[in-house]
Amino acid sequence: MARDGILKVAIAVLFVGVAAVSLGGSLVGAQVYHVVGGDRGWDPSSDLASWSSDKTFRAGDKMWLAYSTAHGYIAEVKSKEEFESCDVTNPIRMFTDGLDSISMDKEGLRYFASSNVESCKNGLKLHVEVMPQSHQSDGPELVAANGPTTPSGSAHLTASLVVLAVGLLCYVLGF
Repeated sequence: MARDGILKVAIAVLFVGVAAVSLGGSLVGAQVYHVVGGDRGWDPSSDLASWSSDKTFRAGDKMWLAYSTAHGYIAEVKSKEEFESCDVTNPIRMFTDGLDSISMDKEGLRYFASSNVESCKNGLKLHVEVMPQSHQSDGPELVAANGPTTPSGSAHLTASLVVLAVGLLCYVLGF
């Protein structure tokens, strides 16, 4: 992967990690951040089918696409037929920034494919089934007890890390 692609993957992983740490687990069981392709990102050498095989995507989750635009863009296509044939001529949306966040707003099937037809036919595409949000209604409702209060220095450090991560992301994306 080109240097800019590696940097974008690293930033996406850093951003997701900082967000998870800064939230202190307050959203456990709620929103999950998926960095597509893991450490390799969306790259021709990635095996996206294997990467996604053990993932569960739920409504409310987010997917991060980190890729080198030198290898093409990413198209979200409408149908399984377009996905399987790598037909990206009429996409729902074309992702072109090299680092994109996609909200999984509702249940259903979603299809993503490389705009480079050769790469797509070699497997650079992703089929996602977005499941309903998980509800723990099978048993008694669990209520979290109040833990110790956070020292003010720790709270400021957490806020500083979030601001730093967002600033770094904006810098890399050219905002």
